[in-house]
Amino acid sequence: MADIIDIANDQADYFLQVALDRRQRQASTAASAEFCEDCDDPIPLLRQQAKQGCQTCVSCQELRERRR
Repeated sequence: MADIIDIANDQADYFLQVALDRRQRQASTAASAEFCEDCDDPIPLLRQQAKQGCQTCVSCQELRERRR
């Protein structure tokens, strides 16, 4: 039987995923950033054109995906 802490953690995980999904949908319709929002390095023009709405460089995006 799940206790109240497990239920609270499940709810927190759910709301975090909803917020991340919402942010990803908004980013996909927005223009690509010129600089990575994580490390402030320039995002190559080819990446900006290939991935509409990208906000991170390839390295930072790989780190984000590994954390999921």
